[in-house]
Amino acid sequence: STQSTWGSFAMTKKRRNNGRSKHGRGHVKFIRCSNCGRCCPKDKAIKRLIVRNIIEAAAQKDLMDACFEGYVLPKLYIKMLYCVSCAVHSHIVRVRSVEARKIREHPKRQRTFGDRNQQGGPGGRPGAPGAKAAAAGAAGGAPAAAAAPAPGPAPTGTEAQWTM
Repeated sequence: STQSTWGSFAMTKKRRNNGRSKHGRGHVKFIRCSNCGRCCPKDKAIKRLIVRNIIEAAAQKDLMDACFEGYVLPKLYIKMLYCVSCAVHSHIVRVRSVEARKIREHPKRQRTFGDRNQQGGPGGRPGAPGAKAAAAGAAGGAPAAAAAPAPGPAPTGTEAQWTM
């Protein structure tokens, strides 16, 4: 049985793994929380890898102008280890209900700004090339190729850029 017993009384378990990922090891080394410095077992700590540019976006353009062409700025990789208190307080993890605690799969990652620009396919985002064609096809209307422009004088100069 997975529940420990004490006499005839079975102790309840809040989590299947008791909040740790020790699994058969008797002892695990302690780490210090990156935020507050508290000692916390390494298997209980909430671990997050932060990848970001060494130079902030404001100074990046100036540096790229000064550097030779084709130079790729290196990334900064930081492994952050948090105690449970700091992770909950800074919204890295959230408190979940009894039913939600039983869900063991990772939640879907929210897309960041960089992910949205790399979406593929027609109609990936509003205003993207092919968005009108996908919307017309989804609404059951005529395909975009069959729609004829309104008759009138042909646009010239800068007007041609905006009407295409």
